[in-house]
Amino acid sequence: MEAVILGIFILSVSVSLFAVWKYFRLKKDIYDYTQDLEDAIDRMYKGEKLKSLPYKKDDLWGKMYEKLARLSYLYIHKNLEISKEKETLKELVSDISHQTKTPLANIKLFLEMMAEEPCSGREQEYIKKLNAQTDKLDFLLQSMVKLSRLETGTIQIKKEVSPLWDTLAAALGNAVILAEKKHISINVQCEEDLLLNHDKKWTGEALFNLLDNGVKYTAPGGHIYIEVKRQELFTSILIRDTGKGIPPERQGTIFTRFYREPEVHHIEGIGVGLYLARKIITMQNGYIEVHSREGRGSTFTVCLPNND
Repeated sequence: MEAVILGIFILSVSVSLFAVWKYFRLKKDIYDYTQDLEDAIDRMYKGEKLKSLPYKKDDLWGKMYEKLARLSYLYIHKNLEISKEKETLKELVSDISHQTKTPLANIKLFLEMMAEEPCSGREQEYIKKLNAQTDKLDFLLQSMVKLSRLETGTIQIKKEVSPLWDTLAAALGNAVILAEKKHISINVQCEEDLLLNHDKKWTGEALFNLLDNGVKYTAPGGHIYIEVKRQELFTSILIRDTGKGIPPERQGTIFTRFYREPEVHHIEGIGVGLYLARKIITMQNGYIEVHSREGRGSTFTVCLPNND
């Protein structure tokens, strides 16, 4: 009887030890599998190609690794195709821009010569309209070139720590001229010694596009308010106008390319300013928010990281 009890005890201990060993073995296998999977994903994330390796054992990791290697191959080749397409698009837009510069310059020159010649009031009106359309075409081509260069990565954001006031002043310099023609006042609140790590040129372009948008859609005699706030993580630039406002259902689409609200087609523009602005700010790890009420104006808030 004692021998039976001893045998049962030894068997129980053996089963328990085997269960403990099996548990730790399984735990180690799961840890190793997770670690190998994480390493493979990290290499793929860095753009490294996973080489197909022969596995003696037809285990779970062997099957998974082979699938990841195939996915890595497809991912890299797809990226190469996209890069080639972007390069082709960039060259196409550059060629179009280059080929149209001379004809546009000649058209402008001939229009200036025609304007100096004696002609009737009706002819002068036609010349004025032709000049406006030529300027619009030139602006469209320049915007297309900027879009192409930004989207294909030709233009690299180069950030440096510099006074935000200088960047804002450059944007204001171009916007003030347009605002004065409509008797729109611009009020600015910004510390002149506020430093921020940002790309001066392209951030200025984004801010000008937002200011230009505010001037266009604000009635003569209106106001634009600019306020810069230094917060814990971000520096925010608020641009508030007293314009017509944006209906809630359209606020999600105003940043898309070539979007223009149906009732403003009489106002000059091609619908790329806000798209470019968001693209530029996003490339600096920032973002743009919009708050607007129809008939009560709009507030665009540009947020750029303080430590980036």
